Amino acid sequence: MNILVIGSGGREHAISWKLAQSPLLTKLYVAPGNPGMKEVAEIVHIGVSDFEKLGEFALEKNIDLIIVGPEVPLVEGIKDYFLANEQLSKIGMVGPDKIGAQLEGSKDFSKNFMEKYNIPTASYRTFTKDTLQEGLAYLDTHTLPIVLKADGLAAGKGVIIAEDLQTAKDTLVDMLANSMFGDASSRVVVEQFLTGIEASCFVLSDGDTYKILPVAKDYKRIGEGDTGPNTGGMGAISPVPFADKVFMDKVEARIIIPTVNGLKAEGIKYVGFIFVGLIKVGYDPYVIEYNARMGDPETEVVFPRITSDVVALMAATANGTLASQTLTIDPRTATTIMLVSGGYPADYSKGFAISGIEKVEDVKVFHAGTSLNANNELVNTGGRVLALTAFGKDIAEALAKSNQAARTIQWEGKNYRTDIGFEFL
Repeated sequence: MNILVIGSGGREHAISWKLAQSPLLTKLYVAPGNPGMKEVAEIVHIGVSDFEKLGEFALEKNIDLIIVGPEVPLVEGIKDYFLANEQLSKIGMVGPDKIGAQLEGSKDFSKNFMEKYNIPTASYRTFTKDTLQEGLAYLDTHTLPIVLKADGLAAGKGVIIAEDLQTAKDTLVDMLANSMFGDASSRVVVEQFLTGIEASCFVLSDGDTYKILPVAKDYKRIGEGDTGPNTGGMGAISPVPFADKVFMDKVEARIIIPTVNGLKAEGIKYVGFIFVGLIKVGYDPYVIEYNARMGDPETEVVFPRITSDVVALMAATANGTLASQTLTIDPRTATTIMLVSGGYPADYSKGFAISGIEKVEDVKVFHAGTSLNANNELVNTGGRVLALTAFGKDIAEALAKSNQAARTIQWEGKNYRTDIGFEFL
C-alpha cells in the first residue's frame, strides 16, 4: 500500500515509524513531516490544511490510505473535501469528517452529546457574548474551583481553572467580550471541577465497531511534581497502573459503547481515533473531553506497544472491516520524556544545534520540533523538540533509559522533566 501521513510532530513520527515496520507497506509519505521522519518516509512539503495540493499529490502518487495526525485539518473538513471529489473519495482515510470532528472542535457539541447519551461527565452550562450577564450570575452560584473552556480549538490553551470567583468572572469576560481566544471563545463552557487522577483512553473506530488501544497517562505541567503552567505534554507512560480490568470494564460499558453507539444514532459515520480524556473520581470514570485524533506525547508510548500489523489495522479501519482484525499489545511498560526548548511554554529560544542523538542506546527518538539549518545541522524549532521512548519491565526501568537519553542529547537551553510517572513509583 502507498500511505500518506499528514502532520509533522512526534505523534506522526511514531505512527510513521510503526507503519514502516509492516510488510504491507509499499511507500510511505509524510506531509509536511520533519527531519527525523526521513529514516522511514519521504517528506512532502505540503501544509496540513492545503487540501487541494494534498489531493493532487494523493492522486499523483496513487495513495491508497491517508492517516490524519493533527486536529486542525479534521475540524476544517479534510475528509469532506476528499469525499466531495469522485477520484479522491476512493482513497481510504483514517480521520472523521467535519461533523464527527466536532467532538473535539466544539466543547458545547461534545457536552451536549455526552448529556444526550448519558455518558458520565462534569455538569456544565454554555454561554455566549449575548448571555454574558447570565453567565456571570451563574458563576455566583457555582462551587469553586470553576473550569472555563473555550468552545473551539485554542491550540491546547483554551481551558482555565479559576480558583476564586473574581478570577472566574474576569476570565469569562475576557473570553466572551474581549475574544481572549479569538473565535474559539465565542462560546464558553462553564464546568464543574472534578477531583481525581487522569488518563488517556484511545479508541479506533471504523464507524461500526471499535478497538481499544493501550491506555496512557501524560504529564502536562512544565515542572517536576506537576507544577507550573500547562504545556502540550512533557512525557507519558503506558500502561497506567490504576486502569486495571475493573476500571476499564466501566470505561467500556459507560463511555466507549455509548459513544460509538451515540455517533451512529446521530448518523455520524465516525472513522478514526477517538481520544477519551478520562478522570477517575473515586472508583468511577468520567469524561473530561474528547479529541478526534491521537494524543501527543501519548502516541509515542501507545503505538510502540502495538504488536499487530498497524498497516492492516489502519486499512481495516478505513474500509470498515476492523472487526476482522486482532489487536495485540506488548505487555511491557513504555515511557517517553519530552525534551523542550528553553523558556517553553512561554517564549522560547530556537535554532540551536542538537547533538548526541547518535549516542542514544535502547531508546527510540521521535522528532517533534526539529528542522535542518542552512549548514544541514539538526536544530530545535518547536517548543517540544524530541520525545524519548523506552521499554522496561516497569515504569522505573523504562524511565531510567529515557532519562539516560535525555542527559545524552544536548542543545543550548534544553529542558525536561525527570519525574514522569512519579505518582506510581
